[in-house]
Amino acid sequence: MRASFVFSEVFTGLRRNITMTIAMIITTAISLGMLGGGLLIVRTIDKMQVNYMADVEVSLYLTQDVSANDKSCTQDPCRGLLADLNSNPAVESVVFENRDQAYERFKKLFQDNPILVQSARPEALPASLQVKLKDPSRSDVITQEYATRPGVSRVDDQKQFLDRFFGVLGGVRDGTFVIALIQALAALLLISNTVQISAFTRRTEVGIMRLVGATRWYTQLPFLLEAVVTGVIGWAIAVGGLIAAKFAFIDRILSVTGGIIPNIQVLDVIVVAPWLLLASIIISATTGYLTLRLYVRH
Repeated sequence: MRASFVFSEVFTGLRRNITMTIAMIITTAISLGMLGGGLLIVRTIDKMQVNYMADVEVSLYLTQDVSANDKSCTQDPCRGLLADLNSNPAVESVVFENRDQAYERFKKLFQDNPILVQSARPEALPASLQVKLKDPSRSDVITQEYATRPGVSRVDDQKQFLDRFFGVLGGVRDGTFVIALIQALAALLLISNTVQISAFTRRTEVGIMRLVGATRWYTQLPFLLEAVVTGVIGWAIAVGGLIAAKFAFIDRILSVTGGIIPNIQVLDVIVVAPWLLLASIIISATTGYLTLRLYVRH
């Protein structure tokens, strides 16, 4: 009997303040959606770091004279560099690529752009030593040690590019979290106002219940559950919105990157969803409770 009364009071309160309830649900859904988007970006960055960091290489591009005169890396300084790298304890493997091989790889990479391929010449592509490291995170050691060695024109560290790329994604993630925080603040204010208005409109019946012996917790429980119910509904809309956004436009946007940024899977949203639900319940319940303690004296 008591449980049925509490739940009937919850739905009565939601109906009485229907416009504020809808506004609170929408604001909560947007806030949780942005938070979920930030968490999905974090998962995407983690996937990319696992996929790409293992394949990070450092490329030592050789000078023009070495590239032109030593196509098999059998003369110094190329031979000395190759031997030195092979004996380096931080290096896993080294592959020498001469001009002709670099040109063939260039043609394969840009086969869909015949004008660019036709305008390129093997002489424009330097020979290189492709260095794979045992610990890709220590690529800066190779860069510093070999950048000024004789025969080396420049050193290309793929990790530096990945760090910049992950930094851009991190900026998008931080921006998403900031927007989510602003929306969460708006949701907190709406929850607080809704609870206050709901308690005010039922102040007479709450007072009667207290007079006949109802505890303060029992009379305030419906208001607290109202906040939680709207939070849960907002969570459901947020999760549905993330899944809909994935199929509506996120997949198309990520497909343009040619697989550089991995697609977001429905499983990723499912993994994030419980954390969003937990955040929704904690925020709505805590806000409702504090509002009742501070502003409602029944």
